[in-house]
Amino acid sequence: MKQTLWSKNFTLVTVASALGAMGGIAGGFALSFLVFDETGSTLASALIAAIRFIPSMLLPVIVAPWMDRLPRKRVLVAGDLCCGVIYGCIGLYLMKYEFSYSGYLAVSLLLACLGAVDELAFNSIYPSVIPKGMEQKGYAVSSMLYPVLKVVLMPLAGILLDTVGVAVLLMFQGACSAAAALIESRAQVAYTPPQERYSLKGWIRDIREAAAYLKQERGLRSIYGYMAITNGVASGYSPIMVAFFRTAPGMTAAMYSMFSVAEFLGRTLGSAVQYRVKIPDRKKFPLVFGVYQFYETMDMTLLWLPYPLMLLNRGLCGFLGSSSAILRSAAVQRYIPEHLRARINAFENVLLTSSCSVFSLLVGALGEVLDYRLCVTLCGAFAMAACWLLIWCRRRCIRPIYEPEA
Repeated sequence: MKQTLWSKNFTLVTVASALGAMGGIAGGFALSFLVFDETGSTLASALIAAIRFIPSMLLPVIVAPWMDRLPRKRVLVAGDLCCGVIYGCIGLYLMKYEFSYSGYLAVSLLLACLGAVDELAFNSIYPSVIPKGMEQKGYAVSSMLYPVLKVVLMPLAGILLDTVGVAVLLMFQGACSAAAALIESRAQVAYTPPQERYSLKGWIRDIREAAAYLKQERGLRSIYGYMAITNGVASGYSPIMVAFFRTAPGMTAAMYSMFSVAEFLGRTLGSAVQYRVKIPDRKKFPLVFGVYQFYETMDMTLLWLPYPLMLLNRGLCGFLGSSSAILRSAAVQRYIPEHLRARINAFENVLLTSSCSVFSLLVGALGEVLDYRLCVTLCGAFAMAACWLLIWCRRRCIRPIYEPEA
């Protein structure tokens, strides 16, 4: 019998993930306008974003040891169900009462905590529902899902916001989260109950176990280090790009918005290719390293190009970036022992989140004293150097992650 990716468990988790993404896109769009419409302050909107950022930096490391011992499916189902109830209640509240900024700050913090735990549970479960040998295809589906839904739902959410209002969109998000929880509850995920009662000493022991594992896994540390730097630098680019398109002659905000379309097309095509074409293990590391070099070069040259070539630049980066991300996610999640997966993923989440926040401030400060194009070029060169030091110079440690059979 021919093996297929679309087993019952994989299908259920994918459908649930799609429902959650649909609700999140529509609800997130509505909330971003709600806060500004009610307060008229960009600082108030930024404070909401900052509060939602905090749990992703702290909570994963705290809850990850418990996550590796609890039935993760229950955590995922309970988290989605709680989010559904909260969003539904916010929608009902706004239908009858006035918006409360302080109350929304508190609810945002609660939702961010639930979201951080929910993401950790999903990332730990997802490799378990992909049939063995189908990791590349499985992560191709995951990579393609959100961009496709976003490009379809964002315009629709804009129309619905003006026609039915924020409250209805939030209730829609609540219904999607609740439906996702019900579908996830039907998936069968293997779980081995712990043999002993958990305690604070057990939590400390588990943290030490994960730290000891990472200490001996130089290849994983190198991958995580490079991803933290390149994602952090990319996060820092955002305000620089906005400033460039606001101040450069002939550039407009609408032209900048087309970058998202170009990257979406590239990422969707890249994910589709990864789904259809199986890359031999021995070719994965050279391909990924080559993509990293190309990506950083494209970032270094981006703002020096004519606008049509800028769009081509972003499209190619979306195509190749999606391909390398799929190969990396499949290889790394397959490589990490199942009983350590939540703790190691938590470490990666915290590292990426912290790096993005630090580099956003550093790159923003650099943009105050340097030409915007030079700033982006220097940052791209820094990421390129990190790639050579952390990926190429440590290739002997990284290759086994991509080439398990070797």
